[in-house]
Amino acid sequence: MNKRLLVVAACAGIAGALTLTACGGGGGGGASDGRDVTLKLVAADYGDKASNSSTAYWKDVAQRFTASNPRIKVDVQVINWNDIDSQVKTMIQSGNVPDVLQTGGYAEKVADDLLYKAEEVLSESTRANLIDSFAKAGEVDGTQYGIPFVSSARAFFYNKTVFAQAGITEAPKSWDDLKAAAEKIKAKVPGVTPYALPLGPEEAQGESLIWELGNGGGLTDAKGTYTLNSRPNIESFTWLKTNLVEPGLTYANPATTDRKTAFADFAAGKAAMLNGHPSLIQMSKDGKVDYGVVPIPGKTGALASTLGVADWMMAFKDNGHKEEIRKFLDFAYSRENTLKFDEMYNLMPVTEDTLKEMTGSGKHKDLEPFFTLLPNAVFYPLGDTAWDAISAEIKKSGGTAVNDPAKVLGELQKKAEETISDQ
Repeated sequence: MNKRLLVVAACAGIAGALTLTACGGGGGGGASDGRDVTLKLVAADYGDKASNSSTAYWKDVAQRFTASNPRIKVDVQVINWNDIDSQVKTMIQSGNVPDVLQTGGYAEKVADDLLYKAEEVLSESTRANLIDSFAKAGEVDGTQYGIPFVSSARAFFYNKTVFAQAGITEAPKSWDDLKAAAEKIKAKVPGVTPYALPLGPEEAQGESLIWELGNGGGLTDAKGTYTLNSRPNIESFTWLKTNLVEPGLTYANPATTDRKTAFADFAAGKAAMLNGHPSLIQMSKDGKVDYGVVPIPGKTGALASTLGVADWMMAFKDNGHKEEIRKFLDFAYSRENTLKFDEMYNLMPVTEDTLKEMTGSGKHKDLEPFFTLLPNAVFYPLGDTAWDAISAEIKKSGGTAVNDPAKVLGELQKKAEETISDQ
């Protein structure tokens, strides 16, 4: 298997960065040899305003942790998503390396040999508690470095009111079902986009992958080799072109339509069907949309899997505080803490005990379709250092594959191979 690639192929960050750095810089000393240690924790801010900033959450976790571990203090730094990557890069370049970082990706840091293996900084019980598909998505060449922190997944949303107006009694399970529903909506509910297909630069890689998975395709093969122009992928885009785009059952130009637009249209009752993540639930409620959520339709039937997205925790070796980091991460990944964070930001869990708690409490009925799909989530090749560049190319031109599938996907495959050979 290509050393750069993840064991599981499949998005991009949900939110967040964490930094824990020690007093005194590199080296091995710490509380374990009788000295006090300060871990530097850098975390991304999941809040959209000061009143729900992640700062309060992490300071509370840090204070409770230190109360139980008085020789280990935690210096919390929370940074907004727009700035976290650049600031962390500067920290590393200047030698002010975090002990723990929670952000959207880890591959480059693995390539630079900066990180502890997950097994070195998590107890066996904490590692066993991670949902298996997410833990494997943190692997590079069979070794886990990325520790999933929070997750999201995709499912199929449909407008129940529009379906009733069009005389549709069941949510679609297959592509043919979806096409038939779209045709009825176009005929009987004018002014509503039957299916919102966002293949614009905001997230072309996400919508593309969902449709490719529906036909047994994907970004890579089982060995981790990119297969962007595989036959199943070309067939998927050909189906979209022939059955949705050309008949006018979606946007006139999906390649310029972003997810933000599609979500807004659905929440305003202007689009009847689309693939969405949990944030669309509240948007739909705010828009007074009577919506349903089901597994994503595939070519021959509903998919048992879905596109999964995770944000990641990682631990740096530079300061040598392996044992202190392990204590902190075991504490941070306790059910009490993970449940509080997931509920605070309406995110999906990455641990088995929190998933069980959220599914059994009866408080999260809206998320139940996502909970069912979560253990079988498929991911982008996050452990591949070339993925960011390849993803950028897909965002730029991938949506135009609905116009000329073989040509566009062939060009993307060539660029992917060139990117890999240049590394």
